[in-house]
Amino acid sequence: MTIHRAFADLSVGQVHYAACGDADAPAVLLLHQSPRSWAEYRAVLPLIGARFRSIAMDTAGFGDSADGGVPASIEQWARVACELLDALGIAHADVVGHHTGGVVAIELAAAFPDRVRGLVLSSTPFTDEAFRRARAERPPIDEVAPSQDGSHLAALWQKRQGFYPPERPDLLEAFVLDALKVGHRVEEGHRAVASYGMEDRIGRVTQPALIIRATHDPFAAPHAAELQHHLPQARIVDIEGGMVPLPDQMPEAFARTVLDFLSTLP
Repeated sequence: MTIHRAFADLSVGQVHYAACGDADAPAVLLLHQSPRSWAEYRAVLPLIGARFRSIAMDTAGFGDSADGGVPASIEQWARVACELLDALGIAHADVVGHHTGGVVAIELAAAFPDRVRGLVLSSTPFTDEAFRRARAERPPIDEVAPSQDGSHLAALWQKRQGFYPPERPDLLEAFVLDALKVGHRVEEGHRAVASYGMEDRIGRVTQPALIIRATHDPFAAPHAAELQHHLPQARIVDIEGGMVPLPDQMPEAFARTVLDFLSTLP
């Protein structure tokens, strides 16, 4: 199935997206983790596109999307995602988010409830005051100091290496490519997540929801139960062996889990 890539002219400038499937089918919007791009869903798009109009966008300021010179925030990224739905003539969509994308998905569902039918939160943290305090005390997740000999490129790889499958260097290469494209803004997504007051917004989310827990993701897996506590309508599905790059690590299992959930929605 062919993946079509295009740009939409939105308030921040040109925003890039990739789409797959029948343009008249119900829409599924996929939101990526930081500092990745739509390419995180490259293998997932055709699988979901077999039944839906699947769309993976580059979050504003990531991949090939402009940031409009606006400060990075979860709220801003959700607004831009809604603008993309407007530009594509999509009245409402199911929204799938992974890591940072899941946080954006929660804000999208809270701020624009009539635009979101169902919600899939993959490896999504619950960000409250305790989360923000803990994040402030830790070193940057991906940021590395530039070096004249290029050793910072290896450092960028090594920072993530323990959280990726050892037999899949291609997944780390994809991460490094996206991280280099973002450049000095590589921490923006993590900072936006760390400053988001989810505890004040999640109560507005009433849509049917699924929480995907990647069992080998040490950052997000511990948050699943707490997230479910605040979303009592949600259920948790474990994907065994899933790690930080879950959508491109295990695209078939990921897509199957999403499709199984979407098939239960009215």
